Amino acid sequence: MKKILGYFLTPVFYLAFGSILGFFHPIQVICWNLWGYTAHKRSVEILNLLLIKSLALLGSSVRFEGFEKLPVDRPLIIIANHQSLFDIPPIVWGFRRHHAKFISKKELGHGIPSISYNLRKGGSILIDRKDPQQAVTEISSLGKKIEENNYSAVIFPEGTRSRNGKVKKFKVRGIHTLLESAPSSLIVPFVIDGNYKLQENGPFPLGIGAKLTYTVLDPFELNGLSAEEVAEKSELQIKEHLGQV
Repeated sequence: MKKILGYFLTPVFYLAFGSILGFFHPIQVICWNLWGYTAHKRSVEILNLLLIKSLALLGSSVRFEGFEKLPVDRPLIIIANHQSLFDIPPIVWGFRRHHAKFISKKELGHGIPSISYNLRKGGSILIDRKDPQQAVTEISSLGKKIEENNYSAVIFPEGTRSRNGKVKKFKVRGIHTLLESAPSSLIVPFVIDGNYKLQENGPFPLGIGAKLTYTVLDPFELNGLSAEEVAEKSELQIKEHLGQV
């Protein structure tokens, strides 16, 4: 029954989702060019809040947990599992006080209304997966930026999204580069739970009635931990929260 309902509701959702992206693209451009970073950031926050709200068209419920644990006066390295193309809006909105910046593939830097512009102007980085040295250089520059400004960097160490919600082995290289260039960062394991259900059937029809939860787990200090240990600890905490251990 849900799948049948999905055939009717998915076009409505895509229309709303695309309209929001299209509407906010010129708003971002105006905010950036007239008032700069702060106004642009605010426009992006409202954009992503509306994208989250649009999930109600699919009967999805959304819950945020644990964000009260986070300080606002130091850099954060947010280590998250990756389930869906819809993972980004709740991170932008949930971490809005922390200036979340993303590590994205360069292909996303052009051609997508609102999203591409924000990636280019909002302080995130675009990496070439075929050029490891370029990727390391860009990630290092992001680490220095969050260290200097008390911003946060978001990394998906699985590399690619999990289509069934099962957490994949975390890769270490990106975490290592961030730790080197932002050594005072607080490590924040972040759990995305349920987003994979939105695309269980692929892009059409989308899943109906998914329960989506976004949870900040207990942050932890580096205290001499290696990148390998940080990756292993974060992966274990996320898996335990999802009941995958």
